[in-house]
Amino acid sequence: MLNLTENALRVLRARYLLKNEKGEVIESPEGMFRRVATHVARAEGLYGEETRAWEERFFTLMSELKFLPNSPTLMNAGKEIGQLAACFVLPVDDSMKSIFDTLKNTALILQSGGGTGFSFSRLRPRSDIVRTTGGIASGPVSFMKIYNTATEVIKQGGARRGANMGILRIDHPDILDFIEAKRSQGELTNFNISVAVTDAFMSALKKDTEYELVNPRTGKPVGRLRARKVFDAIVRSAYETGDPGLVFIDRINRFNPTPHLGEIESTNPCGEQPLLPYEACVLGSMNLSKYVRNSIVDNPEGTPVIDYESLGEDIRVAVRFLDDCIDTNRYPLPEIERMHKGNRKIGLGVMGWADMLILLGIRYNSEQGFRLAGEIMRFIQTRSKEASAELAEKRGVLPNFKGSIYDAPDMPRVRNATTTTIAPTGTISIIADCSGGIEPLFALAFRRLILDTELVEVNKYFFALARKLGFYSRELEKNVLMKGRLRGIKEVPARIKRLFKTAHEIPPKDHIEMQAAFQEYTDNAVSKTVNLPKSAKRTDVEKAFLLAYEKGCKGVTVFRYGARKAGTLMRLRD
Repeated sequence: MLNLTENALRVLRARYLLKNEKGEVIESPEGMFRRVATHVARAEGLYGEETRAWEERFFTLMSELKFLPNSPTLMNAGKEIGQLAACFVLPVDDSMKSIFDTLKNTALILQSGGGTGFSFSRLRPRSDIVRTTGGIASGPVSFMKIYNTATEVIKQGGARRGANMGILRIDHPDILDFIEAKRSQGELTNFNISVAVTDAFMSALKKDTEYELVNPRTGKPVGRLRARKVFDAIVRSAYETGDPGLVFIDRINRFNPTPHLGEIESTNPCGEQPLLPYEACVLGSMNLSKYVRNSIVDNPEGTPVIDYESLGEDIRVAVRFLDDCIDTNRYPLPEIERMHKGNRKIGLGVMGWADMLILLGIRYNSEQGFRLAGEIMRFIQTRSKEASAELAEKRGVLPNFKGSIYDAPDMPRVRNATTTTIAPTGTISIIADCSGGIEPLFALAFRRLILDTELVEVNKYFFALARKLGFYSRELEKNVLMKGRLRGIKEVPARIKRLFKTAHEIPPKDHIEMQAAFQEYTDNAVSKTVNLPKSAKRTDVEKAFLLAYEKGCKGVTVFRYGARKAGTLMRLRD
C-alpha cells in the first residue's frame, strides 16, 4: 500500500492519473507507477536485459517515493502521447519562416507537457531594415508577445500550464526593451525571462565602463551603453516583478560537454537545464528525506546519519531509468530525437534537501549545511557518472562522444553527456511529501494553488518534534498555522526556531551560498530562487546578482515577496 498524503492524492487526481472520456479518474497511484515502470523498462529489452526485473526495481523506487521522474514521464508514459522529457530548447533564427516554424514546434512540445526555452538574440533589433520588404523590423520583444499568446491558447490537456524561457544577450541592441518587457501588468505571463550576461559585461560593470552593442544581423557594433545603467535597469525590474533573471552564458558554455556541436544559447523555463538548439533532457530527483537514519524527529537524543549505501544503489537505478526514458520516449520532432539520442543528456537531482537538514538537526543556512550540500552533491555526481560509465560498457558511449569533453585520456567513457541537474520539483515534491528541490522551507503552513486545486501545506516535522520535546499545545498549533513561521512565538526553543527558519528569514547571501555549493558538483545548472521579504531593498537584489556570479553559479533568480508578477510559481515547475 502506497503511503501518500491527501495533498499528494489530490494532485495526482487533478494532473497525473488516467481519466476516461467523462473526466473520471480510472487509475490508482499504484497503477500510475506500474504504468510508468512497465513503459520505461521496455528499453531494457533493446539491450538483451530482463525487462520484468527492471520494471520491478523501477516500480519499487518510485512507489517508495525515493525517486520520481519529471512530470511528463508520470503523465505520458504508456499513453499514446508518450513524450517523457520536461526540457527543450528550440532555435529562433532571423527569418519569418524560422520564427513561425519554431512557434509551430513549440505548440507540439507544450501540448505534450514539455517546457520550452528560446534565445531571441539572433533576431535583428527593432527599427532595423528588412531588405526583402523594404520595411523595418519589430524586434525580439514583439515576437515574444506572439509566442506568449500562442502559449495561452495551448492548455496542454489541462494537466500542465504552458511555460517558456525567453533569453536575450546583454549585447543585443534591444536589451533595455527586453529588461522592461514584464514591467507592465499582464505582459508575457507565460514567459520567464533572463538576460544572457557575458564575462565582458561583468568586467565592464566592475570597471564602471561602457560595453558594445552588436547587431546580430551584421555582427557589427552599433553602439555602446554604460554597463552600470543596464545593470541598474535589470535590478529595478527584478525587484519590482521578479524578472529578469540572469544566466551567465559564457560560464555555461565553458561547461558545454559537446562544444563541437555548437554554443548553448538558452535554458529550459526554470533555468536549470542549459541546452543546445533542438536538445531535450529528462529529469528526475532523489528524495533525500528518505535517506536519514535515526533522525532527530524519531529520536531527539540520538545521532542521525545519512544512509549513503542505499542512496548510492538507488542513484544507479535512477540513472538507468532516465537513460531508458531516452529510448522509450516518443519525440515531438525528428530533430529533437536526433539531438537527444546523440547526446543522451539526463539530469538527476534532489528534492527534500531542507527536510534532510531538519532530520539531521542541521540549520539550513550554516557552514555545516553548506558543507554537507557539497558532500551530498559530490556523492551524487560521482555515483551518477559511475552508473553512466557502467551503461556505456554494455550499451556504448553517447553517439556524439568524439569531440566531446569526455573524448580525452583522463575522462570517463560515459553514456550520457550530462547526468546531474537540480530542478525545482514543484509538484513531484508534493507527491513525495517533501520539500522542493534545494529550497528552504517556504513556510511552516501555507496555501498553494495547483490547477484550481487549493492545497494547505503544514510541516509535519515541526509538530512531531514539538510533541516529542514536550512544548506542543493547541494554542501553539493555531499560532503557527496563522503566522507560518516561528519568529515571536516564545514557547518554541531557540534551537528549534533556528532549525525551522523559512525562506524569507534567510539572508540573500546564504541562498546564494547554498546554490553555489550544489552547483560545484552539478553538470547542468541549479534551480534556486533567492526569496526576499517584502521589506528587502534594491541593494539586496544587486548584491545577490553579483555574489551569484562571484560564487560560480550559472544563473540566478530573485523574487521579492509581493512583487508584481503574474504566475509567480512558474519557476517552481517540476
